[in-house]
Amino acid sequence: MTTCMRSIALFFIVLSIFPGCKKKVNEFYDPPANPDPAIYQQLQAKGKFTKFLSLIDKAGYKQTLSTAGYWTLFAPSDSAFQTDAEFAAFLQSRQISSVSAMDSATAQSIVQYLLVFNAFNRNLLDDYQSNLGWINNSAFKRRTAYYTGFYNDTTSAGQAVIAIASNRNNVNIATAGTPYYVSSDNNNKYIPYFTNDFLTNTGLSSADYNGFYPNTTFSGFNVANAKVTEKDIPAENGVIHVIDHVVTPLASLDQFLRSKPEYSEFRNLFERYMVLFIQNADATHRYQVLTGQNKDVLVKVYSSLLSYSPNNENYLKQQDNDGQRDGWSMIVPKNDSLLKYINTVLLENYPSVNSLPLNIIADLLNSHMWQTSLWPSKFNNTVNSLVEPPHIDYQSNIIERKILSNGIFYGSNKVNEPNVFSSVYGKAYLNPKFSLMTRLLDNDLKSVLTNPNAKYTLFMMPDVVLRAQGYDYNSATNLFTFNGVGNDTNRLNLLRILNSSVVETPNGELDALGTPGFAGTGAVSTFGGEVIKYKGNQIISAGTSDRNLTVTIDSVKTAKNGRVIYLNGLLYFSYLQIGNHLQALGTAPASEYNLFWNYMKRSQVYDSVLFTILGTSAGSFYTVFVPNNNAVRQAIADGQLPGTVANPNFSPTLGSDKLLVANFVLYHVVDRTSIIADKKAVGFFPTLLRSASSDPFTINVQYPGNVFEVSDQLNVKHAHLLYGTTNQTSSDQLSNRTVIHLIDNYLKHP
Repeated sequence: MTTCMRSIALFFIVLSIFPGCKKKVNEFYDPPANPDPAIYQQLQAKGKFTKFLSLIDKAGYKQTLSTAGYWTLFAPSDSAFQTDAEFAAFLQSRQISSVSAMDSATAQSIVQYLLVFNAFNRNLLDDYQSNLGWINNSAFKRRTAYYTGFYNDTTSAGQAVIAIASNRNNVNIATAGTPYYVSSDNNNKYIPYFTNDFLTNTGLSSADYNGFYPNTTFSGFNVANAKVTEKDIPAENGVIHVIDHVVTPLASLDQFLRSKPEYSEFRNLFERYMVLFIQNADATHRYQVLTGQNKDVLVKVYSSLLSYSPNNENYLKQQDNDGQRDGWSMIVPKNDSLLKYINTVLLENYPSVNSLPLNIIADLLNSHMWQTSLWPSKFNNTVNSLVEPPHIDYQSNIIERKILSNGIFYGSNKVNEPNVFSSVYGKAYLNPKFSLMTRLLDNDLKSVLTNPNAKYTLFMMPDVVLRAQGYDYNSATNLFTFNGVGNDTNRLNLLRILNSSVVETPNGELDALGTPGFAGTGAVSTFGGEVIKYKGNQIISAGTSDRNLTVTIDSVKTAKNGRVIYLNGLLYFSYLQIGNHLQALGTAPASEYNLFWNYMKRSQVYDSVLFTILGTSAGSFYTVFVPNNNAVRQAIADGQLPGTVANPNFSPTLGSDKLLVANFVLYHVVDRTSIIADKKAVGFFPTLLRSASSDPFTINVQYPGNVFEVSDQLNVKHAHLLYGTTNQTSSDQLSNRTVIHLIDNYLKHP
């Protein structure tokens, strides 16, 4: 049918080029002498729509369906009224004894809901009317003539109001240009239908249909819970499709929740914290004209923190008809499941729901909201508004399924717990004592630490410790402050501490930390690239070493994707330079770093004022492999350093000897990487020593026999890390974005 429509369009283009054809075209498109009767008369003539015709009469639609127009009507036959248990329940819920006893308003709602704007035969009905043209087999809904309009509602404060639903999502008007309510839009409801072509094109099957309509056989063309028994009946003013059930107006997600007490706690979160009733002049004027009552009308507006407004029938409205091919979805937990989750998880560190930040409530709600259709066959792979797939099982947790006018509803016996709560990130997010840390995480690491497919150890940064050190946040200026002064440097410094507090531990490498009696030692690379160490339950960073601080573990908690460790301090970074730390390590004559330090501090590649090594720069990472004293003596004996073993020449005067020292020092500094013995850094790494063509000479890190080994570029010298009982005899010494190792051999540069 879509191809046909395109052909007709092409035909009219040809006509404009060849006007001589106009007479024949007019003859072809003039109404025939005996056109098909209008919809109302067609129904009369067939003799099997008496009950539906009575509803049309009562609804006041006889004239509309007897005159010119373009309509699609889904018409229930008389037998549909007699055998439809759901329609009988519909009547009973409204205390209507029979069709003949139905009031005009109810009749009008049914007729309008079965009446679709524009005439669509079966082949065109499942094509999507995009702004750029028809898209085949992509639609499963059409906008109907029915809308709810004004209704009675109650605010969270208990005030009774005349309300009208918002008909747009509540977005930032300044940036998006779309208000939450457009007075010219009636918020018309959509009616769902399903065809073979639509299911095939979208990768669905009849099982998806029967997931919502288990008592109806899928026939290849169904409208809600009804089968189409006769299609494409032409009429002067549209098309008729006959259905075997009476499809009544579907509720929106907002309306459905209002009618379901078993989900009232979930709805209360919306109503108390995410809804405002805002007076609207246009809606008020319209109401007063229609009713003659001098009352204000308030628009029920959902918070912009939510991914959509559950009372909006228009979907995204990025295109006028985008509701034809998609809609909202919502999974709603039953009251008992939700209350248990709120009390045990969300309120672990808060006294009541009223004290929760609105963002937390919004995240809980958004984790149950999808901006797309969540079909049964695609349940496990369709992400929600937090970009997460469902965390519940379709078979065991979903207890109710409904297709509604603006989306899909699932009832659940389990909360869809979002990663922002269940991850290591959640331990900060759900605790008001870590508000500054949460703000920093949101700035840089939230998406990382909420990933359920990775494992992390997170060292916590409590507000009280940060504030004791002078840090805070000024919400008026959106700046982190230090001793009252706000600037971006404060944020960057805090982020550096934060990044040193995150360790990726895919194999539970730090699971022993915080356990009773743990006395292990080691070093780990943090997310920011810097190295920290642990010694029993003490955690050591370069900055804590500089300050002689002892930071220890207070407690540990487990999350879905790792562990969080609560400390009594912060993992500060160092403001000192590499030279400062090498000086501290190598000055003592008995230190194993002594000979290397004495050569380096007098070399032409070391700045004794700035304590920096030539080729290093602030912000980069380095590894310094320091040969121990015996290894330096061997280098002297091998002619790699000036002097003799008995009398090392730390201050050579010859240019060639100065170059020996400079090259020796630079070749033992790895550029851009901090390497520790964790088997993660393997292979060749550039050093600070460059060739005549400025190419870096390299060293090679391997693990023969599972033992860390570093060798030179030509594989001549091999060295291993040394560990003693003091800093002056051990590797894993921490500096500014640098780790310093003591090795048992020197590395010979090419």
